[in-house]
Amino acid sequence: MKAVAVLCLIAGATGTTLLVASFGFGAVSATLLAVHWSGFLTICAYHLALIALCGIAWSALVPKPRRNVDFVWGRLLRDAGSEVLPLSQLGGYALGARALTLTGVRGALAVASTIVDVTLELLAQIAYTALGVGLLLWQRPDTALARPVAFGLVAALLLAIGFIVAQRRGVGPAVRLMQRLAGEWLGPAASVTGLHDAIGAIYRRGCGLSLGFLLHVAGWLAGAVEVWLALHLMGLKIDLGAAIAIESLLYAIRSVAFLVPNALGVQEGAYVMLGALFGLNPEAALALSLLKRARDIALGVPILFAWQFVEGNRLLRQRPADQQAAP
Repeated sequence: MKAVAVLCLIAGATGTTLLVASFGFGAVSATLLAVHWSGFLTICAYHLALIALCGIAWSALVPKPRRNVDFVWGRLLRDAGSEVLPLSQLGGYALGARALTLTGVRGALAVASTIVDVTLELLAQIAYTALGVGLLLWQRPDTALARPVAFGLVAALLLAIGFIVAQRRGVGPAVRLMQRLAGEWLGPAASVTGLHDAIGAIYRRGCGLSLGFLLHVAGWLAGAVEVWLALHLMGLKIDLGAAIAIESLLYAIRSVAFLVPNALGVQEGAYVMLGALFGLNPEAALALSLLKRARDIALGVPILFAWQFVEGNRLLRQRPADQQAAP
């Protein structure tokens, strides 16, 4: 699996470079630099608020008292791991769950809430993509892209429903998969006893589930507003409906290619293809993708350094205790 990820990473980096080269480094960089530092900082601040919203959606799943800031921190680390490190999305989930346990949340609840939160985010994304398909058909009724995406939506919905049923009923293969994920995410020493019970308790909190789902829908829509804002900062005019259609379909494509680390190459190619449907030239589409990657690096690298500092301090405190406990 690691070899496949490395090959995908190399292929994605090569594809991105070739795409930018084919449309001209100068043209792409000129469009990107039109944002200026003030615009870039605005995009970064906006994205931080969006991640905080997703962290609050995660915290809504667990019984209080729990600090929202702990879940926001976990979500920041989850996204940093997924978008900056050469990991698949599963690696980001592992970092987020790990971060949550260090705030005092027991292992079973950290893993269970992560699994349910990811499930709700997937359901919100399906609704978001359905909206995007509707907008695509409204603005481009002759496109051939809508039908395969619609079939994909139905398949994704059926898979999501099946996964929810498996989580709630504790079907053997699903439980084994979740226990395996827990071991990989938190390490063999982590306590995941009662994982299925923790998942069941979360699903019995109807208000928390509803709030989490609605906040994730709001988060997806806010992401489209961010793209609309970024394009306007580049001096490109696009209506919000087109931005929603482009972003929703982009993340549908990214979900299919979830094994590709950072969706490198996939995101760039998808932006070029989808942008063309709404009059966005390839240079602007590539500049938008590179702007988002620069934003992820600017936010993610400090977060990962902070995480290393936290983990380093924990290990330094733990070593004397282990030495004292040794005979």
